[in-house]
Amino acid sequence: MLKKVLFAALATLLVAAVALPMGLTSVEAAAVITCKEAAKLKFPTDHKARHAFKKECKAAWKATQKA
Repeated sequence: MLKKVLFAALATLLVAAVALPMGLTSVEAAAVITCKEAAKLKFPTDHKARHAFKKECKAAWKATQKA
């Protein structure tokens, strides 16, 4: 009985380890970064451009959430 439980746990762990890296697409990976972080990456020194980019990013995100 214990042997079957351990085998099932090992099989589940193996399937999870293989499935995790493949489950994250480039679109989902890009969605992980916030608008604030993206603005800082794109405009590291220009505060006004960063603020404008952040506002546009948030507006675009809200539009996708409504659809």
